[in-house]
Amino acid sequence: NIRKTHPLMKIVNHSFIDLPAPSNISTWWNFGSLLGLCLIIQILTGLFLAMHYTPDTMTAFSSVTHICRDVNFGWLIRYIHANGASMFFICLFLHIG
Repeated sequence: NIRKTHPLMKIVNHSFIDLPAPSNISTWWNFGSLLGLCLIIQILTGLFLAMHYTPDTMTAFSSVTHICRDVNFGWLIRYIHANGASMFFICLFLHIG
């Protein structure tokens, strides 16, 4: 098996694959790390969106339009942020349930 004989693969195998784990931990616990990843993505995209958003009642919609149309990849950051919120709650429900 190359995973156990190759020097570099042996390091990867001992660090990530053959780790001892308690018997009560299932694969559903992996959603906890996905929660952390979703939270980091939400914070980063939220900060980028906040740089261009105007929280005024008269200009809020036009600032969102500005983000989607004029900011480079602003539409992508906005949709990652919107779908990231849904993914956060999906991972939360799967992690807890």
